[in-house]
Amino acid sequence: MTVLIKTGNEDRLTNKKIMVCLDVDGTIVNHQGEMSEQVRHTARAVVDAGHDVVVSTGRSLGATLPVVRELGIDQGYVVACNGGVIAKISGTEVEVVHREVFDPSLVLATLWRTMPDAKYALENELGEFLSSEEFTDISFGSPARVVDFDELVNSKAVRVVVFSTDATAEEFGQAVHGLGLSGVTYSVGWTAWLDIAAEGTTKASGLEWLRELRGFEVQDTVAVGDGRNDIEMLQWAGTGVAMGQAPDEVKAVADSVTASVDEDGLVSVLQRVLLG
Repeated sequence: MTVLIKTGNEDRLTNKKIMVCLDVDGTIVNHQGEMSEQVRHTARAVVDAGHDVVVSTGRSLGATLPVVRELGIDQGYVVACNGGVIAKISGTEVEVVHREVFDPSLVLATLWRTMPDAKYALENELGEFLSSEEFTDISFGSPARVVDFDELVNSKAVRVVVFSTDATAEEFGQAVHGLGLSGVTYSVGWTAWLDIAAEGTTKASGLEWLRELRGFEVQDTVAVGDGRNDIEMLQWAGTGVAMGQAPDEVKAVADSVTASVDEDGLVSVLQRVLLG
């Protein structure tokens, strides 16, 4: 599928360096967590060409770094926790340069009253995961320590995760939206999964912080994603590209739509960057 990359009045990228912002799950890797050889090869070529490839994901930092390494990124930045954590990569060294920490007590109490049987976890300001019961996920990057719910409520958080096994994604989304959560930013995933961050914190806010730091013009940014937590990022970018399997509301905000992750849709976007 042809992907239109726009820069001003042009319909192709110039040969200047581009800030390429990539979601992980459903974009770089498929829903089994696998990266195809074609994606790996093309992404590494973009890195080797000197473009700024920024992995931007809802995953925590520990779960993001293996993907960063597999793409051959050994200098640059990564946006994790949906913008809650920004880290600098320098060879084997990783330095967290920005964290958005918030008080999750009110939102946790609100959710608990409505969904007492859901699983709850949070990443605290030290990068540790705490959970209300045995609960782990590939996006955590480390095992969670089980604590009393009161300890969760009284902890500071970078990221809060809620997962329900009692509802479909649609039912869960309707229930969450009906709660009118305030003072936080949240997104509902493909399943009955909820990611919560500090108010105003999104992939876009983290990437904007980096864009200014790195001195890129908005028109020299490209973002690719497939989830509802990518909507702000696709709107922010000079060129936002939705993956083919993305929900309609994600495709609606994108400048173009590429093929699905199972068809290596990311590859055609990266090839356009390489063509300059």
